[in-house]
Amino acid sequence: MADPFGILGVIGVATQLIQMTVQFGLDWKDAPSDARAFFFELQLLRTVLQETHKNVTLNPDFVNAFEGRHSTILAHLGDQSQETAAKSTLSACEVELGKMTKDLKKRAESHRVSWEALKGAFTAKKTRECVENLHRQCQALNSMAAIDAIAIGAGTHCKVVEMHDHQLGREKKEEQKRILEWLTPIDYASQQINFTRRRQSGTGQWLLQSPEFQEWLRGDRKTLFCPGIPGSGKTILTATVVEHLTNQFHNDPKIGIAYIYCNFRRTEEQKLDDLFASLLRQLSEALPSLPDAVTELHQRHSTKRTRPSTDELSKALQHIAASFTRVFLVIDALDECQISAGCRAQLIEAAFDLQARCGVNLFMTSRFIPEITNKFEKPSWLEIRAAQEDVERYLKDHIKQSSSAIQKMQKEIKAVISDAVDGMFLLARIYFDLLQSEVEPKKIRKAVQGLRKQVAGSGEKQRIEVLRLAYDDVIKRINDQERGRRDLANRVLSWITCTKRPLKTIELQHALTVDAGDSELNEDDLLQVEEIVAVCAGLVTIDEESAIIGLVHFTTQEYFQGKFPNAEQEITNICLTYLSFSKFQTGPCETDDKFEQRLQNNPLYDYAARNWGHHARQTAISPEEVDLFLTFLTSPTLIEASSQALFVTKGWSGHFNYSQAFPKHMTGVHVAAYFGVGEVVAELVQAGAEVNAKDDDGNTPLHWASLNGHDTVVQQLLQAGADVNAKNDDGNTPLQRASWNGHNTVMQQLLQAGAEVNAKNDDGNTPLHWASWNGHDTVVVQQLLQA
Repeated sequence: MADPFGILGVIGVATQLIQMTVQFGLDWKDAPSDARAFFFELQLLRTVLQETHKNVTLNPDFVNAFEGRHSTILAHLGDQSQETAAKSTLSACEVELGKMTKDLKKRAESHRVSWEALKGAFTAKKTRECVENLHRQCQALNSMAAIDAIAIGAGTHCKVVEMHDHQLGREKKEEQKRILEWLTPIDYASQQINFTRRRQSGTGQWLLQSPEFQEWLRGDRKTLFCPGIPGSGKTILTATVVEHLTNQFHNDPKIGIAYIYCNFRRTEEQKLDDLFASLLRQLSEALPSLPDAVTELHQRHSTKRTRPSTDELSKALQHIAASFTRVFLVIDALDECQISAGCRAQLIEAAFDLQARCGVNLFMTSRFIPEITNKFEKPSWLEIRAAQEDVERYLKDHIKQSSSAIQKMQKEIKAVISDAVDGMFLLARIYFDLLQSEVEPKKIRKAVQGLRKQVAGSGEKQRIEVLRLAYDDVIKRINDQERGRRDLANRVLSWITCTKRPLKTIELQHALTVDAGDSELNEDDLLQVEEIVAVCAGLVTIDEESAIIGLVHFTTQEYFQGKFPNAEQEITNICLTYLSFSKFQTGPCETDDKFEQRLQNNPLYDYAARNWGHHARQTAISPEEVDLFLTFLTSPTLIEASSQALFVTKGWSGHFNYSQAFPKHMTGVHVAAYFGVGEVVAELVQAGAEVNAKDDDGNTPLHWASLNGHDTVVQQLLQAGADVNAKNDDGNTPLQRASWNGHNTVMQQLLQAGAEVNAKNDDGNTPLHWASWNGHDTVVVQQLLQA
């Protein structure tokens, strides 16, 4: 290795000098004190220089330790191109020690070797001065090493502090994520991504460039209400607006953007509180740190396992919205927002209230429904219609990917479809899919000529009729397939139409593979997704982001309502068969990992456990099906396993042991009462089931039926001898459970059966407390007061 400091030269000469004196064979006890002192100093000097060379010059860790920071030793010793005091001293010392070596050799050759003869070499003034100077330099190096050690210590401290801060920051982010997941796990970002992907490139510019939109974008407290006929492209244009806002303001932390896509298939996750919580989460995520309003909600409710009230969520939303200079709130498809419990009306009212208090800009879409349109002043309207240039752009792009026969007729196809759809983008898609199903040019031309043109200025009813006729054409095409493909299409469409929530493709694959009475599923029998989509002639679509398979449009759902009269019964049977697979006889999973593995390996299990009873409640149970129900509901292990999937929800990524948070020892009557399946409750009670049995949380079947508002089952249980004032482990009675959710009819039944109106739970809360706390209407509160 290179020796830029010149240390090796001095060490070499010093070593040579020491070895020479040893070779003389003289007894150091007889040496003059000056010679002895010099010799010991020289040995010490050599040791210091050797250690310096080893620990500084040869040690890359030392140099690396000071990367990016100053080192006193390295700066003092300097590099090869620099002359420093230390290097000068080393060089001078090497020269003088070399002279001393020569002098000793000369003296040894010319005299008999004795200390008297050698003494002069050890006492040479210049040599001693150089050694003394070098010793002083070594002492200085020691001081410099101490300074470097302090610097390294300080740097290490800073690094430790930095790592500590980083760890705290990571933990803080994890905590924020956990709290936001607790607030709501619902995320509309995946839907936004999917809608943006489905949009034809370049479409929607007419809306973004319109004077109405530009005024809304620049103003404060502005409302832009965009009604439109079914299939006009409202949702895709909403996604265009969200994307435009995000791109324009993504660098401005003082501008908040939140959006909701209402969906008639997602009513379970789009209650008013869910919608408020989602808006609250989106605005909170845009802030550098979690707002106090959200952390306080979490602290107040998480330990008690309660949820924030509507009023609490509303106030927190107002508080956070006020922290931005501007807020854009986008809500699509108000017509698909559920009207039960006044959800839609309250959502619109809350949006206007937020606008008045915090200056929020509102963008909302809907079909032409008077209960909605009457809430918006006409000057704030901008009707959504599929622009002709957008339709033509869509057709041009898809014709490029079609058969040569269609490409040869592209001019006629574009003209006829663009004219026929009259503002309904969906109709353009349906018509084009119908043309693509034909192969022969003659039949394609005939199909083009047969496309129905809407009457100019026709109302929504007439437009829906045109859509209905278009759907009829698609169904005719489906029914013209060979029997196996036709039957599969009907099963697919019935499942997608009637399920209680949207299904993922793998869930539907499992559902279609199971036959009632199966004890297991062979994955080799699964249908391919491509085949499932193909047999449905363009009526189903897959969200690439979430892998959810659904109908192509809301109007498709409306068209199919009532067309599958046996679907609820068939879905119930498939769900119960799936839940009764022999593999689930082992009961619930004991760890989070095993539970997650079960859900992953059995994709339909979650849906079946959470929804079989909702389907069963909507169908009559035939005598032949009773055995299927009883096989499941009289098996403690099957009930326990399905209860785990029914009740368990993972709150956040680090939620340890979450899989055990479900009521153990539920009976078949508990589960049937939970879902409100009266026929099954009657069968079980008649078979001798205990109506006052308690699960591990102390809930009886009457508690569950009351909580969920199943008045028919409540009456059955009361008549069978259920204890109307039974208390669970929290001290809550069935009346308190009913008042919690505001079930007026059930409350009347319980009060008439002798329920104690002022019963207090362990926290001292009465039914009136719960009804008031959850903001239930005056009828519920008045009923309790009068009782």
